[in-house]
Amino acid sequence: MKRLAILGSTGSIGVSALEIISAYPERFKVVALTAGRNFDLLEEQIRLFRPEVVAVQEETAAGLLRESLGKSAPEILCGTTGLIACAAESSAEMVVSAIVGAAGLEPTLAAIEAGKDVALANKETLVAAGSIVMSAVEKNGCRLFPVDSEHSAIFQSLEGHRKHDVRRLILTASGGPFRDCPAEDLLNVSPEDALAHPNWSMGRKITIDSATMMNKGLEVIEAHWLFDLPADKIDVHIHPESIVHSMVEYVDGAVIAQLGIPDMKTPIAYALSYPERLPLNLPPLDLCQLGRLHFHEPDPGRFRCLSLAYQALRAAGTAPAVLNAANEIAVEAFLERRIDFLAIADIIENVLSQHRPLPLTDLNQVLAADTWSREAARSVIMARSHGVSK
Repeated sequence: MKRLAILGSTGSIGVSALEIISAYPERFKVVALTAGRNFDLLEEQIRLFRPEVVAVQEETAAGLLRESLGKSAPEILCGTTGLIACAAESSAEMVVSAIVGAAGLEPTLAAIEAGKDVALANKETLVAAGSIVMSAVEKNGCRLFPVDSEHSAIFQSLEGHRKHDVRRLILTASGGPFRDCPAEDLLNVSPEDALAHPNWSMGRKITIDSATMMNKGLEVIEAHWLFDLPADKIDVHIHPESIVHSMVEYVDGAVIAQLGIPDMKTPIAYALSYPERLPLNLPPLDLCQLGRLHFHEPDPGRFRCLSLAYQALRAAGTAPAVLNAANEIAVEAFLERRIDFLAIADIIENVLSQHRPLPLTDLNQVLAADTWSREAARSVIMARSHGVSK
């Protein structure tokens, strides 16, 4: 029986992971859970899975959980120290890292340093601190299993093949809700418009990232670290049907792809059970009914965030951490209706232009770059709101 810690248990990935785990109680045991502010769902999960330790963001929530659960309450921690404790929980064999954003970096790195295998759904961990994280993986003898559908597809398409035979990786992207929207209409889109993803059910921040294609840009950086390939060997194709999850092209012209319906349970289950495959109660892929699959290159003018991600990857060092942090602040401002949709890319570009990348040396340097970028992004947003050029 594999003992698991789930970081971000009330988000979409965490919920799907727990659904798989509940279907295979003889294979998996949940020993730790962490969550943000979804108190009611977390309480349900605690009662169902009976973990040994839990972490929440705030002490107030921790106190309410202790009171509600009474004598059946597990150890309940709070804050970043609580997240780290759950990630490094001694009885856990694998950690599912599903916290959204840079907040997942420290607990994920703590899990790796504790020698845990990680099912990685938190792409920001590798975006912000790729060289540090991969060095820790090698040092501690553990493995990263990709959970993002695109990286899982590449992982599966590389199985049994030699790395030096790879010509390029091809990440597929749905194109989000605005792939066919006239460019001049993008200025007026609302958060509700941007949250209406045509194919996937995801959290709010990731859905906005899909609409700007920053999500794909972050995945390009993540793929660079996971598969040790440079930016010029990682391409992106828009594929509206979201059936081909990604592809690997080899030097002899062969292209190997992984296909499936757009449901995150498949890559989650593969990460949890590797190298086995778990039977899942999902609809079969019917290619005959689909009839056609479409692919085209992304428009760099429409999807500026993707170009900015490539720019940050090539700049290296602290640049990707700055890119990620500025994006998080800009997306937050858009969701709060403080900026328009197109301003997301403007703010990120502005912050990147102010930054002089430094080689990564340790986690503190990453956290400092993250903090600087957030402050710079807030300053740019404030200046825009007052009509000041910055």
